[in-house]
Amino acid sequence: MSRRRRGDDINGVLVLDKPAGMTSNAALQQIRRLLNAARAGHTGALDPLATGVLPLCFGEATKFAQQLLEADKTYRTVARLGQRTTTSDADGEIVQERALPSVLDAEAVESVLARFRGAIEQVPSMYSALKYQGRPLYEYAREGRTVPREARPIRIDELTVLRLEGDELELRVRCSKGTYIRTLVDDIGEALGCGAHVAALRREQAGPFALTQALTLDGLEAMGRTAAREWLQAADVLLSDLPSTVLDSARAVSISNGQAVTISPSESTVDGPCRLYDPDGRFLGLAEGSGEIIRPRRLMRTGAQ
Repeated sequence: MSRRRRGDDINGVLVLDKPAGMTSNAALQQIRRLLNAARAGHTGALDPLATGVLPLCFGEATKFAQQLLEADKTYRTVARLGQRTTTSDADGEIVQERALPSVLDAEAVESVLARFRGAIEQVPSMYSALKYQGRPLYEYAREGRTVPREARPIRIDELTVLRLEGDELELRVRCSKGTYIRTLVDDIGEALGCGAHVAALRREQAGPFALTQALTLDGLEAMGRTAAREWLQAADVLLSDLPSTVLDSARAVSISNGQAVTISPSESTVDGPCRLYDPDGRFLGLAEGSGEIIRPRRLMRTGAQ
């Protein structure tokens, strides 16, 4: 009896321009089938309503997906003013409608947005994947229950008005990890006194990945498996913001076997996370440097690239 084929051992990162109306996991599984990949994972989900940059990891690249979860993100969002919904976006039911402020111009909006720039605290949405007592918050929300949530520190580096027309406020947001755009829009709506929800959301950048690198689902399906695989980027692109260290052959073998190695003071030392390479430029994985000691944290399987 032959064993069932589980997929090919392919490694790398593919940047998808996720379409609206699809969950991130559904998009991932569709591309996984297209590539016939044995292992796959994404680097932080987008809501079904959202579109844009969704980096997908395959094979050994899945080991480093956490690094992108920590990265800054950039979004373009349209806030519909005057309405609050159960989910703080257009997929929810309207629970409150209020009149827009009598004076709603660029100056009035800017005075409110100023409060949300820089280091702030945000109470996560009940429709987030954060867990309470072992269950995701969205499971409680779907049951109509609200559970305690602590405010979390986030950082808003850019909050720019792109358009203000009628009841639509279009914004660009560049933010730290852990920022919920639907919550930000809801809070801005409350600060304006009229309420708001996310009518549209597009992620323009996630860490080193931008829309210019992203491929559409239809485009990938049209090009077929062989051509689609050519768009895979090497796994180390997920760590491109970290310093790199090249080890000689002996140390490369040692660290690939899970052993810490020592480098001399005359060599380039690094403190903190770093990328490791062998003398031939082969990516070995993620390590932690501390002076002259380098310890492996997460390594590529031997022979995988």
